[in-house]
Amino acid sequence: MPSICVVMIGLLGLAVGSFLNVAVSRVPVGLSVVRPRSSCPRCATPIAARDNIPVVSWLLLGRRCRACRVPIPARYPLIEALTAILFVAEALRFGRSEVLPAELVFTAGLLALAACDAEHFLLPRRLIYPTLGLTAVCLLAAAAVTGQWHRFGVTAACGAGAFAVFFTLHWVRPAWLGFGDVRLAGLLGTGLGWLGPWHLVFALLAGSVAGLLVGIALMAAGRATRSTRLPFGVFLAAGAVTAILVGAPVVHWYESLSDPYATGAPLTTVRR
Repeated sequence: MPSICVVMIGLLGLAVGSFLNVAVSRVPVGLSVVRPRSSCPRCATPIAARDNIPVVSWLLLGRRCRACRVPIPARYPLIEALTAILFVAEALRFGRSEVLPAELVFTAGLLALAACDAEHFLLPRRLIYPTLGLTAVCLLAAAAVTGQWHRFGVTAACGAGAFAVFFTLHWVRPAWLGFGDVRLAGLLGTGLGWLGPWHLVFALLAGSVAGLLVGIALMAAGRATRSTRLPFGVFLAAGAVTAILVGAPVVHWYESLSDPYATGAPLTTVRR
């Protein structure tokens, strides 16, 4: 992919990250992400365009509102910067692939969901369903362009299978998982299924192990007990992004162990 395209995708990531901040602030409390115009939550002063430049404005303002000087949470520039970084990383990972738009939409949705779960212990349906729908539409378009309908079928099966497994776990032990995690599992299956079922398995294992290790570390530090709630959606989202970016080498390595004659077919169709 040409460097200018990578730069443009990075700038797109900054803009999308700014929108994600709006969604994270408003969706959990039932507000519209379109109206009213963004304003300071303390003094209600509308945010001027010059103060709404991703990352840059936060630094130039000294991390405070221009009007009332209340501190602006670091979450805002962090999400903007992280979205841009992940967009660039995925552009380099997939190149000019038909699946790139779907994975960018999927990743942006995961970032918003992870932030909501971290702040509110909530995985809003108003974020999960639009992300699922847009990701599915982008993958449907990729299948139509490339003719890889079998891969799209695998994607649908992974989404339904992950939802079914987590639904069963929730039904058996509701205390283990909230239903938001069940919906998120369906989204993970859809977003990762195009890359292959093993990418989904990798994401679920990585997220579960990360959550377990963090829980153990917090208990060892005396900051949590076995009954302390952890935002499991954060770890599942992190596992999914990890699977997108570095899952292919791990999957190919595993396949080579189970099948020494595996050819390691490419995961995506790339136009050159």
